[in-house]
Amino acid sequence: MPAEAAAFQTTPTTPHGGQDSSPADDFRTYVEDNLDALAADPDRELLVHGDRRLTAGQFCDLVHRMAHAMSAQGVERGTTVTLLSGNLPEAIAARYAANLVGCRVNHLYNKLSADVQANIVRDVETRALIVDPRLADRAADLTERAPVPTVLTLGEAKREIGQDVLALAAEQTAEPYASTAQPDDICTIRHTGGTTGHPKGIVTTFRQLNRMRRMMPEQAEQGYTPKQLVCTTIAHAAGMLADVMFLSGGTVVLHDDFDPAEALATIERERITHLFLLPPLVYQLMDHPDSERRDLSSLRALTYGGCQSSPARIADAVRRFGKVLVQFYGQNEAGGISVLPAEEHDPENLARLRSAGKILPGVEVAIRDTDGKDLPAGELGEICVRSAGTMTGYWKQPELTAEVLKDGWLHTGDVGFVDADNYITVVDRIKDMIVVVGGHVYTTELEDLLNSHPKVLQSAVFGVRDADNMEQVHAAVVAAPDSGLEAEELRAWVREARGAMYEPASIAFVDALPLTDAGKPDKKLLRQQAEAARDAG
Repeated sequence: MPAEAAAFQTTPTTPHGGQDSSPADDFRTYVEDNLDALAADPDRELLVHGDRRLTAGQFCDLVHRMAHAMSAQGVERGTTVTLLSGNLPEAIAARYAANLVGCRVNHLYNKLSADVQANIVRDVETRALIVDPRLADRAADLTERAPVPTVLTLGEAKREIGQDVLALAAEQTAEPYASTAQPDDICTIRHTGGTTGHPKGIVTTFRQLNRMRRMMPEQAEQGYTPKQLVCTTIAHAAGMLADVMFLSGGTVVLHDDFDPAEALATIERERITHLFLLPPLVYQLMDHPDSERRDLSSLRALTYGGCQSSPARIADAVRRFGKVLVQFYGQNEAGGISVLPAEEHDPENLARLRSAGKILPGVEVAIRDTDGKDLPAGELGEICVRSAGTMTGYWKQPELTAEVLKDGWLHTGDVGFVDADNYITVVDRIKDMIVVVGGHVYTTELEDLLNSHPKVLQSAVFGVRDADNMEQVHAAVVAAPDSGLEAEELRAWVREARGAMYEPASIAFVDALPLTDAGKPDKKLLRQQAEAARDAG
């Protein structure tokens, strides 16, 4: 579970995800806790989206009215509400309202194909589809492929696809809606990006979410009001970061998408203190010319994670932004695993920046070989995790759940090691390792090397099979403007530094790396493009 790692110090409560001892009658969901905190300070500015500014009181009223409206439409506890929405305040309110009713919530990534979205909508047994009016055309296409009983829009849409839930909510009372959610009801179903066929949904219960939240105590007095800029999809980590900010007295500024110039201008104008980005977006923010002229002194924590980072580029970011960078390592399946705090981001210590920091309190990590045997410090193996953040399982996929969740240990699919000081280093994804004649090429090692070249801004390394079904190393590279960089120069650089085994068979220069909804390099698309070029040639 990606989280605002800089905003808290973790303290373990329920070890290994054990059952809570409190009776269900006393159970309170995260929604109830957050709404109580907001109701105590109703005039506080809570959400900013474009020219709109919502107070905590307005948000609370909207959540309760929407919960009453959903219930009136027959949306009940134990059913699924699927969101198809961008970063709207109303989308966050809809999630809160649905969870208050006791529904499980699934939020679609907007950049997935209609076929994949339809597979997910159908698979999670969607009772109500709640739609951003800007996505009305996609919603119409989607519901033709996967009909749902109820379609609701977050405002008036340009075409008639369902009822306006905001209009329905306006007719309802703002009296608090009494939550019907039970501890072991499913709270969220989160899908991995790029799912095809039978979707892989990660299940989290209300009880489990509470355990994870208790590992994040309230912030100590900091002498300033926190303000989070959300410019990645709220269907991913940003939605959970908004929850943290709601509870800690802060404000959330929503952007529809990531644009480095807009983000830099907003940091200056709104005096943003907290920002979460995936590494490729950190590089874009740093490389934008406005980063040198904007006043970014308000930043307290620029947290990054979600995919591998390049130590050389992170060192550049520390020099540009100061010691505000915080690396967070976690997975939706595993929860939070480790943090490298701002004070340990020494741009002269690339070895430390290559690590993902120290393992969090309350989290157990074991490095295991292919036979499941625990390996000693410093040896490479699969990273296995056990904590309160470990997922309940995959939605309707017991066989797959059994493969990755064994005796409470989550097999992450990441290759790495833990050193004697309890720092963890992630070397690669098992599925991304490239098997070549002579051994394995770890994609992150080669990306680190390419990114350290003075003419390279970003890179992505991936394997492509040749006509003989042997994997070859390929790379997509974003070169510095007007650098004149050529492929042979990079190949020679790699040959000298790592040997011929790591030398890419092909290097494609691109203006920008394609990214998934979450902001990760889309290696699946890059691989498909390379395969198409191979077949055409």
